[in-house]
Amino acid sequence: MQLKPYARTLAVALSLAFVAGCSSSGGTQDGSMDSSRTGNGVAGSGVSGSQVGGTGFGSGTAGQEADGRIPQQRTIYFEFDSDRIRSEFEPVLAAHARYLRENGNSRVVLQGHTDERGTREYNMALGERRARSVERFLSVQGVSPSQMEVVSYGEERPAARGQNEEAHAQNRRVVFAY
Repeated sequence: MQLKPYARTLAVALSLAFVAGCSSSGGTQDGSMDSSRTGNGVAGSGVSGSQVGGTGFGSGTAGQEADGRIPQQRTIYFEFDSDRIRSEFEPVLAAHARYLRENGNSRVVLQGHTDERGTREYNMALGERRARSVERFLSVQGVSPSQMEVVSYGEERPAARGQNEEAHAQNRRVVFAY
């Protein structure tokens, strides 16, 4: 079919436009997290290398596996009350997109999570918005919609217990469940 090369070119062009449109000018909205990296996590966030299936954020490969395995980093984090993908996690998402494109039979469940602040209904919706934003990013990268499923757990499955910013930062996430 002649459409395939054109669709691939269109997907790459849309990906570049999306990334350019979402680029950050630096800083954060709430000032509690910065985008500098440390050996095991994101500085100031309390996010450690204990992500689901991951070995930490600062591994230098951004979760990419050269031998076709599922990327190691399977969790990305969000700012308070936001579903915007942070620029430091775009390489992680690109690695997952590459894996899914190269492994057409693979499926992933994008699990959206929130911290405990807000009503249960609001948090379920926010968790879904976060997972949908990851789904859109992967779709623009050429991942088939049939390979992705979105689930929101809201505040129901916290990664960290506690009512401080460190715990909240670890709970505002999307997890890739293969």
